Amino acid sequence: MAQSDVKARIGSVQNIRKITRAMEMVSAARLRKAEDRASSLRPYADALRRMTRQAAAAAGAGELQSQPVLRTHEQENTVGLVLVTADRGLAGAFNSQILRAGLNRAAELESEGKKVVFYASGRRGVSSLTFRNKELTGQYTGFTDAPKASNASDIADDLVAGFVDDKIDRVEVFYNSYVSPLVQEVRQETLLPLAAASVVGDDDAAEEPEEETTGPKAMVEYEPDDPAELLAELVPEFVQVSLLRALLESAASEHGARMTAMRNASENAADVIKNLTLAMNRARQADITQEIMEIVAGAEALN
Repeated sequence: MAQSDVKARIGSVQNIRKITRAMEMVSAARLRKAEDRASSLRPYADALRRMTRQAAAAAGAGELQSQPVLRTHEQENTVGLVLVTADRGLAGAFNSQILRAGLNRAAELESEGKKVVFYASGRRGVSSLTFRNKELTGQYTGFTDAPKASNASDIADDLVAGFVDDKIDRVEVFYNSYVSPLVQEVRQETLLPLAAASVVGDDDAAEEPEEETTGPKAMVEYEPDDPAELLAELVPEFVQVSLLRALLESAASEHGARMTAMRNASENAADVIKNLTLAMNRARQADITQEIMEIVAGAEALN
């Protein structure tokens, strides 16, 4: 390869490195804000989950069928899968692992004879599912890097309406849970029906600290008096807050994954520049050696 070609490649790689370093710094700045938003919502989401669990326990299994939003459908013929992805790529396996988990779950449900409809948050999820000819009942884009409560409310309204109207019999959500900039875990949660949701499951109960068996305990009073009526008001709020938490966790995971991916890209670009520089120096030395040999050969010919 000629020296001019190597120089051109070094220049292009240096330009790419500048872009990746700038994207890394932008993601690092946004990550801090996303972490704060996700962590600030967790106490409220946990408190709402505990309240919903207590009301469900007080209502009992029979009363859960008294309200359309609470009842469990006799047959789960149609399952809605909510995939929380990003509007942009360049974030490593952030989007692909959510799509892989959702598609694997869809294949599992379809093998059981059930129909699967998708709700996709983020352009990457929408485009990938559209490319695979999957049925998209809802698509939500333009906010994944900084989601708001109104965005979660839009998705929750569609899910609750579909469940109440018997268009879907079960709702599951897949999202990246933020652990650290290097680690994002794919989480799957059931939102509807309430009886199958993680809010009333053993897993959540195990996460809470054990209550003291002795001493005074708080007495819970419900307004309205019927816990089932209270649940009918709590469930849409529970779905909305659960989705908002998923969106915020996903946003933090996105920025962390992109920061890590861009850092790795910058380091790889530095290695490429180093190797190309060595190759250019070897080519220059070879040219100089060739010129010296030609000069010496010409001098010997004159003598």
